[in-house]
Amino acid sequence: MTIAPPVVRTAPSTASRGGGSGSVSWMAWPALVAFTIFGILPLFGVLALSFTSWNGISPELSLTGLDSWKTVLSDPGLPHAIWVTFLIMALSWLAQTPLSILLGVFIAAHKRYRTVLAVLFFIPLLLSQAAIAITYKMLLDPNFGLGASLGVEFLQQDWLGDSTLAVGVVIFVVSWQWIPFHSLIYQGGIRQIPASMYEAAEIDGAGRIRQFFSITLPQLKYTIITSSTLMVVGSLTFFDLIWVLTAGGPGDATRALAVDMYVTGFRSNLMGPASAIAVILVLVGLGLALLLRRLGGRDASQSQLEGA
Repeated sequence: MTIAPPVVRTAPSTASRGGGSGSVSWMAWPALVAFTIFGILPLFGVLALSFTSWNGISPELSLTGLDSWKTVLSDPGLPHAIWVTFLIMALSWLAQTPLSILLGVFIAAHKRYRTVLAVLFFIPLLLSQAAIAITYKMLLDPNFGLGASLGVEFLQQDWLGDSTLAVGVVIFVVSWQWIPFHSLIYQGGIRQIPASMYEAAEIDGAGRIRQFFSITLPQLKYTIITSSTLMVVGSLTFFDLIWVLTAGGPGDATRALAVDMYVTGFRSNLMGPASAIAVILVLVGLGLALLLRRLGGRDASQSQLEGA
């Protein structure tokens, strides 16, 4: 009787496990080069410009050290601009997140009419913010807008002339445009939840509401973090919509950091201070993104390792 020799199992090589990742790493270079040219280099250019004095027209550009930063940081309007920015950020997040989750749950069902509605929901995202702002500005005109045409007294208010109403209009228009986008994100997240979890919950007698709070929301934790990161960072760049709607007014009620940067640079021709405000915007966005990433990053990495 012949005994077969023992089989020696060798660990798979790095190339076979990673699918030859070392040989295809060059594919990331074009994206890295493009990001460096159009992202990193302009950022360093803005940072360097914040230490200069330039009116944006003259070829003369002189170094002024920290003068632009001192001007910006000592400006009493900067804290107000930061407050308006965070106010719009917080209120838009509170308005968009619950509605986006509910719409995501609604259109996640595999039914034909809900697929059609999902396509219709996506239409506002295809429109430019300037066009949307012009449309709403005309509709909300107290003299010639929708309210005056229909004779509805509630709609005939001075929506863009009152400081409180103007902020509310900005939040409403932002939410109207971006809720469809985040609804699609939540739709994708909901469809990744195993159906067996809902089947087990039904066997245990859990209703739709109990399933939503006990299964859907916990399973959407990282989807919520991703969506919130896009909302928060994206809210820092709201300029064209606010500028066309209110131009930062009435007074300075809607003068966010992006609007303040534009007014400082292109109305006052102070490119140095405007660049300093731009750097502040980048730092705020980076800090908020890292904070949101920290909320779920550790658990997410551990779940990825376990899944691998």
